[in-house]
Formats: sequence, C-alpha cells, structure tokens
Amino acid sequence: MVVGAAGWWCLVLWLPACVAAHGLRIHDYLYFQVLSPGDIRYIFTATPAKDFGGIFHTRYEQIHLVPAEPSEACGELSNGFFIQDQIALVERGGCSFLSKTRVVQEHGGRAVIISDNAVDNDSFYVEMIQDSTQRTADIPALFLLGRDGYMIRRSLEQHGLPWAIISIPVNVTSIPTFELLQPPWTFW
Repeated sequence: MVVGAAGWWCLVLWLPACVAAHGLRIHDYLYFQVLSPGDIRYIFTATPAKDFGGIFHTRYEQIHLVPAEPSEACGELSNGFFIQDQIALVERGGCSFLSKTRVVQEHGGRAVIISDNAVDNDSFYVEMIQDSTQRTADIPALFLLGRDGYMIRRSLEQHGLPWAIISIPVNVTSIPTFELLQPPWTFW
C-alpha cells in the first residue's frame, strides 16, 4: 500500500485529526477496549469496511456493544431497541456485510462490528466490500476476528449480560507496549 506523507503519519501516530481529515483506509486498524465484563478487558483490533460505511467522528468513552438477535442481523432484530444509539455486534453469514450494516443503521445503531463466523479465526481479516445492490450505509462498519467475537459473546453469556461496555476508538500509540492488553488468544 502506498501512503502519502500525511497518511504515513496517520498510520504511525493515529491521531484523531488524521482520521477526521483522511478517514480510515482498508488495512488500517481501529482499536476498541472492552471495559466490562472484566474477564475480557482487552484491547481488540478491527478493520473498517473497504468501500461502504462511515468513519468514527466521535470517540465513545463508554458505549454498549450489543450482540444482535438474531446474531447474523439479516432482518428485523428482536433486540433492536437496545441497539439504538449503541454499537451492534453481528456475526458474519446469511447476507452481505452491507445488508447487516443497513439493518443496524435502521435500528438506530451508531456502528456495527461484524465478527467472522469462523470461531477459530484468530489472525485473518476479511475485506468487507459493497454488494451489487448500489445501496449505501452511513454508519461505520468494522470486521472483527472470529475468535474475538466468540470470546466476547461467550463472556456475556457466562455473566448473563445483555451487552459489553466498550471504549472506541482507542489510540494505542499513547499506551506503552508492555501495557497494551491484547487478548491472549490472538498473540502470534
């Protein structure tokens, strides 16, 4: 990937001003931290959709990450009320990435995080692309590794919680490497 001078500094420093000025590009990473429940209080890595969806103009210090019901979010959501003004956690499969994003947007979600449906995927990021319908979506759409999505959902189920509390996006350049709490199952 060829990156201009301004883009290079955005990749190195990931300043909010760079995101506002340039937006995130494919293969750039966006980070979020689970604040609760405590057993998954890690910083997770996600990638933005390639050619649809919006960008984060706001940093959310505490916002709910609500698993969609049904998990594939290909139609009406039974818990759509809880997704309004929050971020939805959706599972890959059943319909296009864009369709999922539009369903969450129609329910008033601020963004969607789509995790791979391959729960053993702990290293391969999928490029989420526009489908052939010429529709659009305005909210940010991010791809999350399958293992990460599975572990978040599993923790919520074990604790009987309807959602996680997250902070998004997180500027990881301000965190010393030894303090960067990434999920232990994704270390390479």
